[in-house]
Amino acid sequence: MLEARKLSGDINLPGLLIVDDDPLICDSLRLALSAEFDVHLAESRPQAITLLRQLTVPPQLALIDLGLPPQPHRPDEGFRLILELITLVPQIKILVLSGQDEQSHARHARTLGAIDFITKPCTPDEIKQRLNITRHVMPTPDRSQQSGIIGHSTATQALRQQIALYAGTPFPVLIEGESGSGKELIAAAIQELSPNKKAPYLIFNCAAISTNLLEPTLFGYAKGAFTGATVNKSGFFEDAHTGTLFLDEIGELPLELQAKLLRILENGEFQRVGETQTRRSHARIIAASNRDLRQEVQAGNFRNDLYHRLSIFTIKAPPLRNMGEDKLLLFEYFRDIYSTQAGQRPFTLDEAAIAVWNNYSFPGNTRELRNIVIRLATKYPGETVSTQQLEAELDIPTTPTAIQTEAQNIDSLYFDVRDFDVRKNWGNRAQHALQQPGFSLDAVLLQQENYYIEAALMLASGNISEAAKLLGINRTTLYSRMEALHKHKTKLLIRPDEV
Repeated sequence: MLEARKLSGDINLPGLLIVDDDPLICDSLRLALSAEFDVHLAESRPQAITLLRQLTVPPQLALIDLGLPPQPHRPDEGFRLILELITLVPQIKILVLSGQDEQSHARHARTLGAIDFITKPCTPDEIKQRLNITRHVMPTPDRSQQSGIIGHSTATQALRQQIALYAGTPFPVLIEGESGSGKELIAAAIQELSPNKKAPYLIFNCAAISTNLLEPTLFGYAKGAFTGATVNKSGFFEDAHTGTLFLDEIGELPLELQAKLLRILENGEFQRVGETQTRRSHARIIAASNRDLRQEVQAGNFRNDLYHRLSIFTIKAPPLRNMGEDKLLLFEYFRDIYSTQAGQRPFTLDEAAIAVWNNYSFPGNTRELRNIVIRLATKYPGETVSTQQLEAELDIPTTPTAIQTEAQNIDSLYFDVRDFDVRKNWGNRAQHALQQPGFSLDAVLLQQENYYIEAALMLASGNISEAAKLLGINRTTLYSRMEALHKHKTKLLIRPDEV
């Protein structure tokens, strides 16, 4: 069931995307919420992404179930959907509705960028109340409030220096960094400090639109160029004129479109779809990606010549874990904004909670920090938050012994294959495995691949992009391999930690 009642959206109601594979739940929620929200329904992650790309006005809110098909009893597909929704619509506010009442799932969903976690069963009135709190009490600050780069750490000072240095030039800038690390904020700061700051500044998310619409949206089209092209239409490059065009998630551009982007970067020339007339663009390009584009070049997913044209200047958005005392400054900044906008007294952290805050790694970066502050501001207005209350909002393992054991198992994956005793031990175990009934080399290789993927995900705190970097593959490949492993449940024949 995929519903798009009004692809243009209802401008009088806030948009709400509901993703759940239970038709009864979807219909009940639509009936209960449609008076206050412009509701759009999908029953799976692919359907939700397709619907989102069709909508002219993206929804402000999303209510998603973690246990989505093809594996309704696992949260993997829901976690993946959270990442994709935030990639497509960075400002969307996500609430997770799940029957899996596990604190680890709630913490990880919040780390990935979800605002809140609602456990089933719950009433439509409860959901409506949480949605309205999210909508009204937790507004996102506008860009003017975030145009400055906050912090005094070495990483932040170096970032500000780079921004000031590159802002005065007309050349492309490539911003790379983890999800949630503030790449769009950096691009806005470059524009704000540029001599051309009063010229148009347009933002285009390369992942937020279907592939067949990318070219006409970027370059424009002529009347009659394709079905539905009833008028001549300029594209983003033309509308940017002499200003700046920020291309977010540049790594998502297909190869054939990368060639046309390269032409613009080299000589400023392009053509609208359906036209032969050559037009020129004088827009400055700022691009961003949470992928390592050098690895994408090596994998054949990104053009080498385009990469070098985009990366005349490169900025690495520092992860929050490397920003020291800035974590507390950002806490105070967001707390004051959200408390003021909600008309509430700001909360505080006790001394022990401050220590926990400063030592937390924030795998979801600034986006995770902001969402934690939002939840605390809503739950404890004017109160002093304790360590226990704070840790309930963080993605902290609850069983240290199990984590330590798992870490030892991970370490055992990286043994020196030149060691004779290691090779002999593995040889003996391999011989034993070969003599077992039903031995399958494919099954063994799949199991070993599973170990490395689990290890990478653990080291990356669940960040798919970071895990892919550790494994030396791109994010799409990692998704595909994870899906393949879920379809092949193999018997454990050799454990790395038994060597």
